[in-house]
Amino acid sequence: MSAFVHPDEIRSRFSAALSAMYRAEVPQYGDLLTLVADINAQALKADAGGADRLAASGELARLSEERHGAIRVGTADELATIARAYAIMGMEPVSYYNLAPAGVPVHSTAFRPVDPAALARNPFRVFTSLLRLELIEDEALRAEAAETLARRDIFTPGARELIETAETAGGLDEAQADRFVSELLETFRWHAQATVSAETYERLVTAHRLIADVVSFKGPHINHLTPRTLDIDAAQAAMPARGISPKETIEGPPARACPILLRQTSFKALQEAITFPGADGPTAGAHTARFGEIEQRGCALTPAGRALYDEALAKKDFSALPDDWDTLRRADLAWFRYRATPEGLAARAETADLDALIAAGHVVAEPITYEDFLPVSAAGIFQSNLGSEARETAYAVDPAKADFEQALGRPVQDEMALYRAEQDASITATLKALGLTEMV
Repeated sequence: MSAFVHPDEIRSRFSAALSAMYRAEVPQYGDLLTLVADINAQALKADAGGADRLAASGELARLSEERHGAIRVGTADELATIARAYAIMGMEPVSYYNLAPAGVPVHSTAFRPVDPAALARNPFRVFTSLLRLELIEDEALRAEAAETLARRDIFTPGARELIETAETAGGLDEAQADRFVSELLETFRWHAQATVSAETYERLVTAHRLIADVVSFKGPHINHLTPRTLDIDAAQAAMPARGISPKETIEGPPARACPILLRQTSFKALQEAITFPGADGPTAGAHTARFGEIEQRGCALTPAGRALYDEALAKKDFSALPDDWDTLRRADLAWFRYRATPEGLAARAETADLDALIAAGHVVAEPITYEDFLPVSAAGIFQSNLGSEARETAYAVDPAKADFEQALGRPVQDEMALYRAEQDASITATLKALGLTEMV
């Protein structure tokens, strides 16, 4: 029997294949990758100490490979099946995001690795949104959209077969893994042929441009892929000189000495030629949805830190949120990964107090990277790329997490529990390495 390919390897193969496909479909994405590589090289050269810290924490090795993508599916079956495909690549649904209050008729989760070692190998993520058909106010249009979605199958027969094979056998061998990547790639591919008439498309656009994007095509084409930069302000400033038109503002927290959470910018969505079916043959049209995005990831905040951040965001005043690592750590506002230093391993420490061990140089605390997303920022990116017709007002609905999880077929994981587990495990491992008992 052939050995199974590790999920991390399948994820890496799929991420690379998806990036190559998107670069061929949207050439400006390639320009974005070049720009980010240049900015990162400059940032690392300018801050040798920072480069050393990134290398020591494992962040540097993953930087050039890091991507997150986004797709929008239309039905519960599509969401449940794509979740099964992600599972083959070691990706789990983490957190629930309700974008309806920002006027975007979807709710979402982020599929990503959850094990720190898997994240270090390849932190590929896909922000996956489910259309909320119930938010289409026109009953006739809602029914037509539902019927259109019910007629399509966004997965190839080969992809469905290999999902079943992986679940039954417990994995995929080399040949199956390569075929799985190839088959699943078709779900994310752009199709320029609309599946609805031009008249229906315009009605969907009037309801919401994102609804038209989800309903009108054969599949949930990848609508952006995002490389990670070390200096998003430099990247934003450099985009126009590269012929890239950025959105007006960077989403997320302001620039800080100690980066937190997530900052994002993008180039504006491209207008792409499409055709509509018609009784007298295809007719030409245009669709605007796909764009390029850049992100800068900072430290994950604890629940107390997030509460401070949310308050600061509402007030547009971040002065109350400490901007030095030691205060963030001591005040339990951010998550940290602890490890023993060579000096600590050589010494005979007599205390398990982390602050004392850090002061003595026996332990270092490294900020844990935020691996997830911010709903306000996600909505801001979506809205900025939906054209001038994008809805400015919120949908007056409550979060529908239970409905989303029912469609998904499982609960989403709690991001805070994952960060807490990583911090706690690092403390246990550090104290054990130093020959100390775990703190109580």
